[in-house]
Amino acid sequence: MRYKHTQIGHTIIWVALGAAVFVATMGTFAQGGPGTSLIVEVILLICAVMFCKLTIRIDDETLRWSFGIGIVRKQVLLAEIAACEPIRIRWWTGWGIHLTPYGWLYNVSGLDAVAIRLRDGQKFALGTDDPQALVDAIERLISRIQRDESGPHKMESGALRRLTSI
Repeated sequence: MRYKHTQIGHTIIWVALGAAVFVATMGTFAQGGPGTSLIVEVILLICAVMFCKLTIRIDDETLRWSFGIGIVRKQVLLAEIAACEPIRIRWWTGWGIHLTPYGWLYNVSGLDAVAIRLRDGQKFALGTDDPQALVDAIERLISRIQRDESGPHKMESGALRRLTSI
């Protein structure tokens, strides 16, 4: 493993747990009984477990990221990355998985992220509380790939830091 970082989504955890407690309390006093509130509580707790953290890993060839216990996960080959740069997202962008001007955003907390553009033009962003370390790791490993291989995996000129299309 060349890089591994986990960011905990403290706000997501506390909001989901607080909402579950609120729903449980309201369900106790509701005329219909606790049946419906139990379903909502279970959904909130499942969301808390699934999105409580975001782990980003990079090995020699692959960038991987996963939420919570790993049910929601994605990966991309480092050789397919054309560019990356640290970005700051707007507060209204929110957390979770959703479409943004940077492509799909995968985020659990904070406003810092790394925008990534692939060779085929696809874009996405990974939320992280240490964006420069992630950019440095991607650049370092892609530079190693360039030294080890020649031909179609050659990086675009001008280094990785510039994302002219994002």
